[in-house]
Amino acid sequence: MDIWQAIVLGVVEGVTEFLPISSTGHLTIIEKLMGYSINDPDITAFTAIIQVGAVFATLLFLRKDIFRIGSAWLKGVFNSKSRATDDYRFGWAIILGSIPIGIIGLIFKDQIETTLRSLWVVAFALILWSGVMWLADYYAKLDRHEKDITWKDTLIIGTVQCLALIPGVSRSGATMSVGLLRGFDRVTVTKLSFFLSIPALTAAGVLQSVTQYQNISTGVGWVPTIVATLVSFVVAYSTVSWLLRFIASHSYMVFIIYRLILGGVLIVLLTTGTIAAI
Repeated sequence: MDIWQAIVLGVVEGVTEFLPISSTGHLTIIEKLMGYSINDPDITAFTAIIQVGAVFATLLFLRKDIFRIGSAWLKGVFNSKSRATDDYRFGWAIILGSIPIGIIGLIFKDQIETTLRSLWVVAFALILWSGVMWLADYYAKLDRHEKDITWKDTLIIGTVQCLALIPGVSRSGATMSVGLLRGFDRVTVTKLSFFLSIPALTAAGVLQSVTQYQNISTGVGWVPTIVATLVSFVVAYSTVSWLLRFIASHSYMVFIIYRLILGGVLIVLLTTGTIAAI
């Protein structure tokens, strides 16, 4: 992979990871347009690994919240008197909410890396999940906040997050939609989506780095992979900051419209044979 291609893909990852428009879907489309075979092991691994850059951006941006919640959780684990705090319960809620995607991801690993990489899947997932997002946005009550989050909420949200293993659905789009249907305000569900992304994306990136190390070495190369990861870190940090400000006073409608347009354009390109599905 050329360095300029790595930079472009890093920018795409950084911009799209936390927006409800599917980073994997966008990366898959751009990788195909660049001429890569999108279900090759090295490309699949590259796509997962560079998401770690976005994870580090989240860790840096939410460092105070993470420290507060992590400290409260550790205190509660070793001291029963410290278990009555909201932060202790929130820590457990994040842990429990992160388990389903790990289990499902391992069980269906082969299908995720092959069958579901088709651009037809991406196109229809973009369009169909837009309907779910619209319903969630339209019927959102927005009367629950961060202090109201329970383990039951995050377990439900974390389970639906598994649908993000389908390129085009969007991990943030899945978690935000279910969070809105659970009654949470948009800033709360957006931050919750950030928290749930940390274990999910880190685990996926580490697993691919270990199991596909040789394929990366002989395929796209580790230098482009590292460059793309660093670029995604820088861009994702700005995206996280912007999204929290934007979503505080706007609905998700702009993202829904964008998803519908992108899905429609992709179907036209596939139907006319301008681009191949795999």
